[in-house]
Amino acid sequence: MTEEKLILPAHYELERELLEQLSSRPGHQRCVVGHGELLLVLHEVPQAGVPERDALFFWKRHDGRWVQPGGPGLDEVGALLDRYEAAIDANEEILEKTESAADVFKILRQAGPLARSTRNFVQALEQALIQEPDERDIRSFRDKAKELERASELLYIDSRETLNYWQAESAEEHAKSSERLGNILFKLNLVTGFFLPLVALGSLFGMNVNLPNFIKELFWLIFFGGLIVGGLLLWYVSRERK
Repeated sequence: MTEEKLILPAHYELERELLEQLSSRPGHQRCVVGHGELLLVLHEVPQAGVPERDALFFWKRHDGRWVQPGGPGLDEVGALLDRYEAAIDANEEILEKTESAADVFKILRQAGPLARSTRNFVQALEQALIQEPDERDIRSFRDKAKELERASELLYIDSRETLNYWQAESAEEHAKSSERLGNILFKLNLVTGFFLPLVALGSLFGMNVNLPNFIKELFWLIFFGGLIVGGLLLWYVSRERK
């Protein structure tokens, strides 16, 4: 079984000390220190739901010159930071306009990896500055990366708080609806309880049986008696509820 090797740009000729510190995978963002050479490993902008990271390698040779995948220099580090900034700004714009919890959840899924990647981005650049403290370009990139780190963390916090607020607002509306429904059912039960004695008496005297004459003569008394009993029941239940 052949051992897999890390794929580097064809024009990179790293020294043995650097190659020995690398594996078949790019690994996390960092600055690998060799014997007079550096290899800066950075990640492309992460995508939501994609665990793999595309790595970019920046090599500092023995003669002090930086080499990037597209040729000499460090311009591609700035372009990479611009892509991070564009991704953060795009999500912030969506967050300001959206009224959908699904959109906020999508932002959260990307804001988390963005925050972690920018944090590790800063750490990798600071490791490079420890080795080369006079590198003005690296220092400038580090400062911008710190700004993006803060912006990505704020994006994550804002989207999370927005989602939490909407959840609390929805729960509050649900509680209010439940309370209104409970009040309506309570009123219906009061009306039902008010007429319950009258309905019971009507059912009793409405049976096909021969009733004594004195009961027929007391019809209105029984009727109003049922209303009074219902009213007393209504008063009692209302008083208990309060």
